[in-house]
Amino acid sequence: MLYTAYEMNRRVGAPVVAASELTARALQALPTPLAKAPAVRHMRAACDILAKARPTHDRPAFGIPTVPVDGREADVFERPALTTPFGTLLHFAKPSVTGQPGVLVVGPMSGHFTTLIRPTIRTLLSDHDVYAIDWHNARDVPAEHGPFGLDEYIDHVMQALRHLGPDTHVVAVCQPAVPVLAAVALLAEADDPAQPASVTLMAGPIDTRINPNRVNDSATTKPLSWFERRVVDTVPARYPGAGRRVYPGVVQLTAFMSMNPRRHVSAHMRMYRDLAAGNAAAAATTRAFYDEYGAVMDVPAEFYLETVGRVFQQHELPLGRFTWRGRRVDPGAIRDTALLTVEGGNDDICSPGQTEAAHRLCTGIPEERKRHHLQDGVGHYGVFSGSRWEAEIYPVVREFIASARTAERATALG
Repeated sequence: MLYTAYEMNRRVGAPVVAASELTARALQALPTPLAKAPAVRHMRAACDILAKARPTHDRPAFGIPTVPVDGREADVFERPALTTPFGTLLHFAKPSVTGQPGVLVVGPMSGHFTTLIRPTIRTLLSDHDVYAIDWHNARDVPAEHGPFGLDEYIDHVMQALRHLGPDTHVVAVCQPAVPVLAAVALLAEADDPAQPASVTLMAGPIDTRINPNRVNDSATTKPLSWFERRVVDTVPARYPGAGRRVYPGVVQLTAFMSMNPRRHVSAHMRMYRDLAAGNAAAAATTRAFYDEYGAVMDVPAEFYLETVGRVFQQHELPLGRFTWRGRRVDPGAIRDTALLTVEGGNDDICSPGQTEAAHRLCTGIPEERKRHHLQDGVGHYGVFSGSRWEAEIYPVVREFIASARTAERATALG
């Protein structure tokens, strides 16, 4: 029913969207004196916003052609290193740069494409050889490829680390903090040479019993069966993933926007005023954010329901009950991987303390190889994007990776 309602809404709204787009173009094409008239500018701004105020299922481009490296611009090329039906391990290669530490970035599978963490990847690229798992839209994955739950997510992380080899550093952004920590623990317990040199967990739900927020309350006040019944649907026949059960991306987008509707209304009003005033640069910044924010992907139902049930409701990891393919996962087995946790002081999605809880679970890591950073004044997205990420958080991450790399090399030589 979710897909049916969404598609019906798109069809009903299509004429309005088309008319708004055509009107905006026509007003833009008016002679300069008339086009600059206040009434015309306001009408064009309103039509422009209406024409683009809808979600899409098209994955945006990462759009990182170059990055600054040591005072010069280095070309960046996206190259697939590994591909499965559910994700591609992308290498952001810089052929003109060598010797940088390898970093695997693992982003959330939460209704948006991995391009949502483009700012994280772009900033890391100046000082690191970056790989990222680019998750695929579940509605485009044929049902014959089977289910995808937490076990499969952990499999993908371990497969990526084994492909990249020793001396790799992992950065988990938001939701994947739990499966990434589990993957590192499993590699450590097996004494696998693919154990990463460091793991950085950024605003991730390691223990959601700490300082619970609205997201945590909404996940725990209803039984898991409610989520399966109300927010999970079957992919229709017209898509490659026909028959697959998914958590539709538009549902996640609606949930995120409903958490703080005033902020989004205010942002669109600001964009309207900027467009009407001819402040194209400011309007383009807001538009770029919402173009990315509105690009949604469906999530496999197994992964969504297991995350709600095992991470948010049953708290399996902090209670020592988390398993991978029936085998208990023990973060205490991690000994040779340094740990950094990063939180935002104003985060209303992953509250302060929930990520820091990883330190209490990783009892095998020496205290001198652990670090926690709480960034005052930033919300959830500010932890991994924006000016505070670049100026205050990233230097901490960069220094931590560098020190972990030095320590690992010293251990290898010793």
